[in-house]
Amino acid sequence: TTLKIPSPLRTYTDGQAAVQVQGETVADALESLVEQHPDLRQHLFNGQGELRPFVNLYLNSEDIRHLQKLATPIQDEDRLMIVPSIAGGSSLVDHSAIRTNQALIISLSVIAFILNLPWLVLLVALVMAVGTALKLPGFGFVYRWLLKPLKLIKPDLLEDNPEPHWFAQGFGAVVLAIGAITLFAGASIVGWGLVWLVILLAALNLFVGFCVGCAVYYWLGRLEVPGFVQPPPEDTLP
Repeated sequence: TTLKIPSPLRTYTDGQAAVQVQGETVADALESLVEQHPDLRQHLFNGQGELRPFVNLYLNSEDIRHLQKLATPIQDEDRLMIVPSIAGGSSLVDHSAIRTNQALIISLSVIAFILNLPWLVLLVALVMAVGTALKLPGFGFVYRWLLKPLKLIKPDLLEDNPEPHWFAQGFGAVVLAIGAITLFAGASIVGWGLVWLVILLAALNLFVGFCVGCAVYYWLGRLEVPGFVQPPPEDTLP
């Protein structure tokens, strides 16, 4: 089993970003880790041998607190990841869910354009808006309930801030909603232009890996706009 080590703790693993561990449960894997790197023990466990409250541990894409905690069984092909909860720091974001969301937004919006279906544009906007309110990818349910259980797409957990992604999704939902209303009003050129704007921005994120909405979030943060508090991860734009 591979156990990924966050940057703040790599000092205690000789700079290794991932360590191979052995065991049948998460607890066994952690014990295997600290046997190889004893200096980690005090940073992961308290004096009673309990996992410290600021240490989050994920098995594949699931927080072990939502599974069987330290008794959660593991397989050789599983991936564990430690994420320390540091104020103002990043958390885990499953980018597979985000990419699935973007792919469906693009696909459904293109279908709406080809078949001239303004109601489908409005539906996509509604799903995105609900997802933003719930702090989830709007079409993430397709990934969680279908693609991931069937192992068609593997989780891609990265240390990231989720807030910029929700901001980008919410912005896209607003633009699509305005586009749909404009289409219903009969202004096809303006309406479909707004729809294609969202398609192009989602495609830029999906195929190039640049999230324009996220960049706007971070720029607004640099301007000290209230509510935009998360700093960009290291070595990223802007």
